[in-house]
Amino acid sequence: MDAGTEPKRTKGTGWKSVYDTLRGEILSLELQPGTLLDETTLSERFDMSRSPVREALIRLAGEELVVTLANRSTIVAPIEIATFPKYVEALDVAQRMNTRLAAELRTEGDLKNIARREREFEAAVKSGNHLAMSETNKQFHMAIAHAGRNPYLASFYERLLDQGRRMLHLHFEFLERTHDGYLLTDEHHLMFNAIKAKDVEQADILAHAHTRQFQANFINFMRENYTTDVTLGPLASR
Repeated sequence: MDAGTEPKRTKGTGWKSVYDTLRGEILSLELQPGTLLDETTLSERFDMSRSPVREALIRLAGEELVVTLANRSTIVAPIEIATFPKYVEALDVAQRMNTRLAAELRTEGDLKNIARREREFEAAVKSGNHLAMSETNKQFHMAIAHAGRNPYLASFYERLLDQGRRMLHLHFEFLERTHDGYLLTDEHHLMFNAIKAKDVEQADILAHAHTRQFQANFINFMRENYTTDVTLGPLASR
């Protein structure tokens, strides 16, 4: 967003408006990885003192969306391509375990909640709003995780989903460009059906395939747009 056209915030509205705005811009890649976040410049932009700006940056750091350098400067956190194989390996394990548990333990109430989140994601896909898509995608998968009744696995999964939201944004861009934008809605529906049927093995297969599809499209996006030397190995087979 052009800072020159952004409406002024009312003084005293606190850190949350700064946090919400910056978080949305970071997740949507409007603020690119490595962008300097200067407290003085941000204070002027939001028409606030530096204290609420600093609080917002601290909270963003807690989500690993910004990092503070040795010279005390704050930047938007880089997307660490070198660690992507380890990230997607952990995501695969968490996604499969939570989806398996959901298929085994889900209740009728859980099914209603998952179905509602599925519809919200479908609406976001139709809107073409990538930020809404990443948020509703997370909520769909967390509805599945909560149905699995293991708060430790759900918490681990949520952290991974949050860490991957910027990569998911690039993934959506790839799908949009290759005219496969509705593929994720199809995959979500198949996962829902497996959970509804209490088919644990099919739920596991679909969760694994879901991770592989994300991995393959993200790698293809990076090869096309940033480098010709992305050497990221495949996920282990089931």
